[in-house]
Amino acid sequence: MRALIVDDEPMQIQGLLRHIGWKALGYEEPLTALSGEEALTILGETPVDVLIADVSMPGMTGIELLARCRADYPTLQSLQTVMISGYDEFEFVQEAIHLGAKAYVLKPIKTEELEMKLAVFREVVEKKKQIEQETTVLREKVTESYEVLQERFVKDMVEGWIHSDELLESWRRLLDLPNGEWQATLFLFGYDRRFLDNPHDAKDRILLSEGLLNCVKTGLSGFSGTYIGKTGADELAVIVLNATPLVRARLEKQLAFIQDILREQYKASVSVGISRECLFWTEIPLLYKEVRHMMTGARLAGYGQILYFDRNLMNEYHDFRLREEYIPEIVKLLDRGESDKASAYFNHAFEVLLAREPVSFSYVQAFGMGLLSELARKLKRIHEKDSEMNILMWQRLIDCTGVDEVRKVVLEYLAQYAKLNQREQVAQQHNLIQRVARQLEEHLHENMTVKQLAEQFHLNHSYLSVLFKKEMGRTISDFVQEARMNKAKELLRDPNIKVYEVAEQVGFQTAAYFAFLFKKTTGTTPQEFRDYHY
Repeated sequence: MRALIVDDEPMQIQGLLRHIGWKALGYEEPLTALSGEEALTILGETPVDVLIADVSMPGMTGIELLARCRADYPTLQSLQTVMISGYDEFEFVQEAIHLGAKAYVLKPIKTEELEMKLAVFREVVEKKKQIEQETTVLREKVTESYEVLQERFVKDMVEGWIHSDELLESWRRLLDLPNGEWQATLFLFGYDRRFLDNPHDAKDRILLSEGLLNCVKTGLSGFSGTYIGKTGADELAVIVLNATPLVRARLEKQLAFIQDILREQYKASVSVGISRECLFWTEIPLLYKEVRHMMTGARLAGYGQILYFDRNLMNEYHDFRLREEYIPEIVKLLDRGESDKASAYFNHAFEVLLAREPVSFSYVQAFGMGLLSELARKLKRIHEKDSEMNILMWQRLIDCTGVDEVRKVVLEYLAQYAKLNQREQVAQQHNLIQRVARQLEEHLHENMTVKQLAEQFHLNHSYLSVLFKKEMGRTISDFVQEARMNKAKELLRDPNIKVYEVAEQVGFQTAAYFAFLFKKTTGTTPQEFRDYHY
């Protein structure tokens, strides 16, 4: 560990060098600098773990030094920093903490206090290095473990996390997957009832989960092109690639054997769902959803089944998906302001409808009506002209005679809904931020944090910060600072209010920091401002 001490007083530096037990704390002899400029030169040339800087120095202050480190030196973002300050400079330290300082000590410096902070810093840095080393070891282990990779591949594939050709190619290299397009089938194994005997026993849960994995691996050993992975505590998926009809028939014969073993060894009933075949890897997440839906419905009739997915079940699943997935997703996208994605998703759903054999115009029309009804219900404030729009669009949909007309009418409604919804959201956000701004202006003296403000308005603090800047054109801290300066100018016009009282009323703990910030903002001190006007 190496520290850098920055102070314009050589005696202060010598005192720290002499009285701190650097070697016992695990530090080398510290580097020293008498100015911020000299410190930047050292930091640019030599690795440093801890920075100890005086707040008040001529030329570049400790705060300005820290700001330069954060802005101009990416490698110093994790630099552990202690600021040294006098009691009257505490407000300056607050600004330093906002810039990333980890601690501060007051003058006169207590050796034990600084040594305690240095020990903590050393522990933090060592833990970071340990995590980095463990991450490197984990990467090596994962690369070496084919089974871990295979399980992660199956889970990512069925859940749709593999979403690009480039990502798939990296999986091809890791697992030596077949090149080209795949003829894929998915087998899904699932316990019919979770952990029958001891549902709250962690050991039994692990035993059943691992037992399912081991039985399936044993039963399907020797079959090439099979990739096995857990998709839940009581569920497991097998992706089978490019299997010939003969291989698939042999594989299916093993399913009853796996069910028997699990029944004998774990007294557990397992159902198996077998998907249709697909020719594109992007369809595998859909296979998984189809089979899960099939198995959920089939369990109502009994447990321990082997189920085959067919076209009738596909139509049934697509009907379910249109109701339970497509319409809610379109509404969600519109409510998030992503109208282009909503239109694209609607077109995708529409193509799914047209893929049915035979195509039912009445069903297509009913889907459009269902979507329009949901959107009309979602409008939070329906003015008279908006109600007329809903009635008009509904009538146009009823009058349609072809599927292309239905598509056109619904897309027009989506566009109009998006405009109304955006107008609604803008109005709500405007009113909300105006309320937040009034709250800040009325409580300048309280030093309210963004987190406290967000909790008061039931918002995430990051989201509030983004909304505020979008609406007001500046950050919350900049707004508060400007409001404080404006309020201070107003109070300074009254000669009966002392400067330190003005500082307190606008939220500053010390008159010194108020005077510093007032001059930085206005170009004059508070007293000069008052003298100029009166």
